[in-house]
Amino acid sequence: MASQEEGQGGLGRGMLLLMSVATGLSVAGNYFAQPLLDVIGRDLHLGAATAALVVTVAQAGYGLGLLLLVPLGDLLERRRLAVGLCAATAVFLTVTASAPNGTLLLVGTALTGLSSVAAQVVVPYAASLAPPAERGRTVGTVMTGLLLGILLARTAAGLLADLGGWRTVYWVNAGLMLLMAVLLRLRLPALHTGAGLRYPALIRSTLALFVQEPVLRWRAALGALSFAAFSVLWTAMAFLMSGPSYGWSESAIGLLGLVGAAGSLSASAAGRLADRGLAHRVTGAGGFLLLASWALLAAGGTGGAWSLAALLAGVIVLDAAVQAVHISNQNLVYAVRPEARNRLNSAYMTSYFAGGAAGSALTSAVWGAAGWGGVCAVGAALGAATAVVWTAERLRHRGMRAQSAAPEAASSADRIASR
Repeated sequence: MASQEEGQGGLGRGMLLLMSVATGLSVAGNYFAQPLLDVIGRDLHLGAATAALVVTVAQAGYGLGLLLLVPLGDLLERRRLAVGLCAATAVFLTVTASAPNGTLLLVGTALTGLSSVAAQVVVPYAASLAPPAERGRTVGTVMTGLLLGILLARTAAGLLADLGGWRTVYWVNAGLMLLMAVLLRLRLPALHTGAGLRYPALIRSTLALFVQEPVLRWRAALGALSFAAFSVLWTAMAFLMSGPSYGWSESAIGLLGLVGAAGSLSASAAGRLADRGLAHRVTGAGGFLLLASWALLAAGGTGGAWSLAALLAGVIVLDAAVQAVHISNQNLVYAVRPEARNRLNSAYMTSYFAGGAAGSALTSAVWGAAGWGGVCAVGAALGAATAVVWTAERLRHRGMRAQSAAPEAASSADRIASR
């Protein structure tokens, strides 16, 4: 099988753009339903609780895919795996689009979530193809596409639903994913870095990485906390904007994804800074910006022009901060063991999305009890925890460097004294 040595061929702009678009379209299918739950429920005669399960099963499917499918990138040829997952996503989106009842809708949604981890195969694929000096920028660019897919999915779903009903966005995305499968097959080079393990051992080794690699443990914690804060914001945003403070329509609320997209554009800059050896500082800056963003968001809860301006600024700062933490995390995690990059990504991203799910669940409880003020308190606490964990990691790292330097200094002194 033809293969390309890691980091040798590099990535042209066209290929990088293709991979970015593929990741965004892959994950978008998991978020289309969020602004459409009411109309889906009416069309399929579903209760509110059943309709809400659409979001839950999408995330559950994605989580299973992260754990069970992404590690296959260290076992199988990566282009074939990415193409196969994109094609499967196209098929499962058509199941959702044509679902005549709630049961088939949930099945299609769960399977779409499972196969949409093609995005998390493509990201380490891009990291492997990029020269080491450009890895941060490359990951940042591809991750910009992924986050744009998450943020703009709601906007696209609302607009296409107005044009042709809620099923339209799923049909359109299915066609685009099939196109992505074809283009990835034609454009990407073959890449196989077999781990020499059978599948059960591969999954066990993925879980064992948490024990073996302290960098992964620290970065998984930072990623989970920051994405929890991201989920807190975007879970509560619809409640705030449709409530008495603003009274926005659902389609207008969907347009907030465009504001969040502005913050996501910082990913490429974060990647470039990581390439210059500043990944740790980027994480720290992201953690403290994440905390600061909640002061702006808290000021945006009262309604009015100035309040709206503070809210929008807070959204941009928070999304930029989350991207800074995430891109610097991936840059450091991918460098730990290049031969296990897909398993490292699986372990890290499973923790990342577990944090997001916890943030969403926490928001649902806090909103009913304490409203926007309580939500902002939770978000600020998560931002503070991110900053604290980063500080603890840096102190531990400096302590280890000091310990390793001490024997070297003592050895030098002994050599001088013996002369």
